Amino acid sequence: MAKARGQIVASGVGLTLLAATPAFAADPIKLRVADSFPSGHYLTKVIIQPWMAEVTKRTNGRVTFEYFPSQQLGKATDMLTLTQTGVTNIGYVAPAYASEKMPLSEAAMLPGAFQTSCQGTMAYAKAARQGAIAAQDYSSNKIRLLTAVALPPYQILTVKAPVKGEADLKGLKLRSTGGAQDLTLRTVGAVPVRMAAPDTYESLARGTLDGVLFPLDSVVSYNVEKIVRYSTEGANFSSFIVAYSISDAAWNALPDDVKKVMTEVSDEVTKSACASVDKQEADIKQKLKEAGVQFQPISAEFKGKLDDMLKDVASQWAKGLDSRGRKGTVALGELRNAVAEQPAK
Repeated sequence: MAKARGQIVASGVGLTLLAATPAFAADPIKLRVADSFPSGHYLTKVIIQPWMAEVTKRTNGRVTFEYFPSQQLGKATDMLTLTQTGVTNIGYVAPAYASEKMPLSEAAMLPGAFQTSCQGTMAYAKAARQGAIAAQDYSSNKIRLLTAVALPPYQILTVKAPVKGEADLKGLKLRSTGGAQDLTLRTVGAVPVRMAAPDTYESLARGTLDGVLFPLDSVVSYNVEKIVRYSTEGANFSSFIVAYSISDAAWNALPDDVKKVMTEVSDEVTKSACASVDKQEADIKQKLKEAGVQFQPISAEFKGKLDDMLKDVASQWAKGLDSRGRKGTVALGELRNAVAEQPAK
């Protein structure tokens, strides 16, 4: 009697399970991975590249990957759809770029949400796997979080003049990812301009933007240090979740032993990646100084005013979602509880 064999094949709509037998685990599996980061971006070096390499290693070469960086398969704002439809099996699905469908994740992108990358990363990873964020932003979109990193607190970087006080923020056109960042910028008197990170350099060069709301690493990654000349220092305006997710269709087609390996590697990479991000913050700051960027420390007086202006942003954000039938207040509470469980340093 001929033995049936199992195989996973990639197609335009994702992975298709042809058969499921004990021999399944021995068959090769090739998965497509896509993101929008430039080739060589440091985040890919600490997140997705080591993740792919370790999964391949631990499965003895059974699982391999086709990697498409630099928006080769589509724009950052389309990664959720590209992952859902199987154009890619694993995608860099940043919740901020799909805020209408993944609104609750923005609880981790509110001003002052956490102090370090690892504090925010571990809190978000927990919230995205259980509770309101997991149900709304992941399960309902038929994707599953693999690994994520919360970027360090965002600073405001400008082209023509430093931000020293409240008056300097008025009317500034600053790049935003939308959602919670829009609310934050409007609250301090700035004008949010929504766009994906790869588009910021050209917009700054044309004068469409006066500056950006960015983590320091992105300034270097997108060559923005060639244009901006000033940065706030010690502010905590926002953050951003870098997340790689796999479609439910692709995940469900995988054998259990591969799922186990991917889960273990995801947990390990999440921890190591955020530690790398926190560690190199000082190095990136020095590179920016060498490139001519001047850092303006937030004075105690200005910090007090910012804290006062931003104190209600989180509750406004949550209530806005509650009014639309989304569990904003619940998600905010869950995220804050998860942050409280993590050390700040």
